[in-house]
Amino acid sequence: MFAYHFKLGLRSLRRNPLLTVLMVITIGIGVASSMTTYAVFRATSRNPIPGKSFRLFIPQIDSWGATATAEDDGEPPDMMNYTDAMALIREHRGKLQTALYPIDVSIMPTAESRLPLQVSSYATYADTFPMFEIPFLFGSGWSPGDDEARAHVAVISRSLNEKLFRGENSVGRQIVLNHQSYRIVGVRDRWNPQPLFYDVKMLGAFGESAQVFVPFTSAIDARFPTAGANLCKTSSDSGWDAWLESDCTWIWYWTELPDQKSVAAYRDYLDGYSAEQKRAGRFNWPPNTRLRDVMEWLDYKHVVPAESRISLLISLGFLLICLVNTVGLLLAKFMRRAPEIAVRRALGAPRKAIREQFLLEAGMVGLSGGLFGLLLTDLGMSCIGLVFDAPIARLATLDASLVALTFCVAILASVLAAIYPAWRAASVKPSW
Repeated sequence: MFAYHFKLGLRSLRRNPLLTVLMVITIGIGVASSMTTYAVFRATSRNPIPGKSFRLFIPQIDSWGATATAEDDGEPPDMMNYTDAMALIREHRGKLQTALYPIDVSIMPTAESRLPLQVSSYATYADTFPMFEIPFLFGSGWSPGDDEARAHVAVISRSLNEKLFRGENSVGRQIVLNHQSYRIVGVRDRWNPQPLFYDVKMLGAFGESAQVFVPFTSAIDARFPTAGANLCKTSSDSGWDAWLESDCTWIWYWTELPDQKSVAAYRDYLDGYSAEQKRAGRFNWPPNTRLRDVMEWLDYKHVVPAESRISLLISLGFLLICLVNTVGLLLAKFMRRAPEIAVRRALGAPRKAIREQFLLEAGMVGLSGGLFGLLLTDLGMSCIGLVFDAPIARLATLDASLVALTFCVAILASVLAAIYPAWRAASVKPSW
């Protein structure tokens, strides 16, 4: 019966080519608009580290007081000052932990004919590499002992290694950052989590990942200034040491907590630390702390662009309008065949067979609409840059999963649109 209904469906589609083309175009345009905007939404709202996002947390401590955080609805500062970050590093309450900040440095040339190279560089701790699952092409990250020894070691990216050393194994070679020589211990492989959860301010949520990592301790010794945000409640005194002791927040702090028990214990620890600072006279306000995992943090920072959500809702509304139009077209098409339906019913065809025939015919329309929608989606991908910023536009790609989803949505939409027309068609009485 399937082959028989398929044959009838093809014959019916060829019988009214103009109406068939109109339905295919309607379905294709609706599906293409929704799939194009969905590709952007999917790219901007994806989990950047799916295997560990529920175990990575960013703690926040209110080091400014209620008056300073009133504009943020009582939320603590996103980053930490040096005093609090180092206290948490010393306590080491998490399984893994790191403090990091973007450093303002340049890679000095090895040849006189070349100019200094400025790339995204970070000062961090050794736990960063296993925490963030950073892969390596050559070598590895440095050890916690190198953090304590304030060693001059570095990890560089694969692209920077190709630029400086033509892709060769550069482990053991030197790079110079602001006249400070660092020995390369590792070359990370391709790694660019999107969104860039570990620093949504400096790099932007959808920028390029860091190219150079050096130990936090050696960067402090070298007095590398921050290249990122430096937010202060009060103006700090001039000088490096005064800045480190000030209330200025400029350090990101991340920790890995393996289970809910350790998460609850860490929350208590943060509150206890804040209460201790109040007793010591450093804070004069009640404890105000937060502990968010990766996805909660991205949601809190509104990383997903509002325009991607709005455009997705608008395109889904447009798809719904296309489906309503398709319902009308299918209803007109099916009911024009009432005499044919009556003859089949009089010859003994049950209503179920009539419904199956028309639903299969609608599925064929959806399949054709999906193919047309796929072509329009591919065209839409090339035009995304006209609506969204370039870092976001480059993330939206037409991969195998989106191709499959396009066909599934087109077929499902057309079958859903055919349910009422097929029911009406199957209700035709033979006696009429």
